Amino acid sequence: MRAVVTRLDSFGDVLLAGPAIRAVAARADHVTLLCGPLGEPAARMLPGVDEVVVWNAPWAGFDPPPVRRTEIDALTEALDADTGLILTSFHQSPLPTALVLRLAGVRRLAADSVDHPGSLLDVRHQRAEHAHEAEAALDLAEAAGFPRVDDGHLAVLPPPDTGELTGGRPYVVLHAGSSVPARAWSPGRCAEAVRELTAAGHRVVVTGGRGERELTAHVAGDTALDLGGRTDARELAGVLARAAAVVTGNTGPAHLAAAVGTPVVSLFAPVVPAERWRPYGVPYVLLGDQSAPCAGSRARTCPVPGHPCLQSVSAHDVVAAVEKVMQA
Repeated sequence: MRAVVTRLDSFGDVLLAGPAIRAVAARADHVTLLCGPLGEPAARMLPGVDEVVVWNAPWAGFDPPPVRRTEIDALTEALDADTGLILTSFHQSPLPTALVLRLAGVRRLAADSVDHPGSLLDVRHQRAEHAHEAEAALDLAEAAGFPRVDDGHLAVLPPPDTGELTGGRPYVVLHAGSSVPARAWSPGRCAEAVRELTAAGHRVVVTGGRGERELTAHVAGDTALDLGGRTDARELAGVLARAAAVVTGNTGPAHLAAAVGTPVVSLFAPVVPAERWRPYGVPYVLLGDQSAPCAGSRARTCPVPGHPCLQSVSAHDVVAAVEKVMQA
């Protein structure tokens, strides 16, 4: 049996699909993961994936492309599967993807759907109302005939040894950036946390993407090790795996830290529900006002002046949370 699993969103979303993909891989002879460009680095780190097909879908992502018949035709020609699992967030419809997979000849499809699917789905599953995204994906896989085969935690292929980058252990990672501004702690607060963590006796490593080097340099100052822009996805996994704890917002590195088994202090803006997107399967502390006015808004830019949900968190709060998760 050849299976295709789709998760068309970002890096962290693809990591959260990992446990369901392993369940599919335990029964399928070949697993193709269909993902978007932002999710590709995560897709290539997941156990159980035999092939990665990257497609920028017109109904996914922050800046979706227009619909182009030639690209859909090329995708349907490239896919070769008997059965498919369409993974989506609770607010997304799987039906556009289901239509494309039907055109590709996939005979059996399963997805969570609140809309009538017509002939697009064979298994129309209803996700549990408060399920974490990783659990929801596992539930769907089981409904489609792929029961879980392990502890269901996040996992990635073994990362490289990054000791030459980080130096000795122990250390705490502070990941300063976020792909969504509404989910980011302010640079000033991040810099304060670096200073307070250092004063408390922790060695701090600051991480960030290639476009965040100015941010990480500011946050690290002359106190922390600045690795901003110096790691790819696999190397970042290695840095996080060696850490005693990771401090980050609700962004991909939070899920990558969980995938390598490192405790997380989560600066969580409630624009999406923490019950669905919190760090999964590792010790964690959730910081941030979860009842702030922005709660549930899915806003990309904070709609409340002053960003109170996260600015209410102090550097001292972070130090206390780090020490708590390190003892868990």
